[in-house]
Amino acid sequence: MTPIEKSTILITGATDGLGQGIALDLAAKGATVLLHGRDPERIARTVDAIRAQTPSARVRTYRADLASLADVRALAKAVSEGEPRLDVLVNNAGIGANVPGGGKRMTSEDGHELRFAVNYLSHWLLTRLLLPTLKTSAPSRIVNVSSAGQAPIDFDDPMMITHGYNGVRAYCQSKLAQILSTVDLAEELAGSGVTVTALHPATYMPTKIVPSPISTLEEGVDATVRLVADPSLDHVSGRYFDGVDETRANAQAYDPSARRRLRELSEKLSSRA
Repeated sequence: MTPIEKSTILITGATDGLGQGIALDLAAKGATVLLHGRDPERIARTVDAIRAQTPSARVRTYRADLASLADVRALAKAVSEGEPRLDVLVNNAGIGANVPGGGKRMTSEDGHELRFAVNYLSHWLLTRLLLPTLKTSAPSRIVNVSSAGQAPIDFDDPMMITHGYNGVRAYCQSKLAQILSTVDLAEELAGSGVTVTALHPATYMPTKIVPSPISTLEEGVDATVRLVADPSLDHVSGRYFDGVDETRANAQAYDPSARRRLRELSEKLSSRA
């Protein structure tokens, strides 16, 4: 890949938790960091934190609410038009099983189940829209921050309307969708110079969506930054990692029919926005 000090890296959800930790780490390593967030004040505080640690940091900011596909399209347009290159896209932003809403079913601005919309569909669309820039910047990488919490997608009721709603299952379904998409996109991008991987960064890190942390934030940052910047992973694509160890995801991720159905569903849902 391009040396880290010459790389431009977009991180979604970079204003707290894992995303902020990744931004701080990569800025200190000399990367140009494109900082995405939803709240202007939190974006500004994160920029201040980065520059306090690394005064010479190169950081630019982009605001978007990933619960709105219109905002996702605007974000992709702003990045495509504002950045001459994009070496890495880190799809990190997400919401948990119980935060927000206490585990109740909520919907996005476009009417989609909120966890599926924010954790998966927004990043699927953002990635599709940024692929031209990633391809012209190749060798480049896409890193999807997923989870070991995975549940098969119910394609008869993907928005969890008719078969009962559970926040944990909704979260786990959205995270497995990220991995299905990782495997699917890796096949599409073979030979393009763009790789795509997914990972469970660490177990219950101290973030706003975790009530009882187990792992340190540093563990998750280290595992994610490895997929962003380790030269030994230049040609690794379509793989899922638990921390730094390559492993197998839920079996549905390796089902071509399920991946096709998810791709078709994603195209349908995003085309309505």
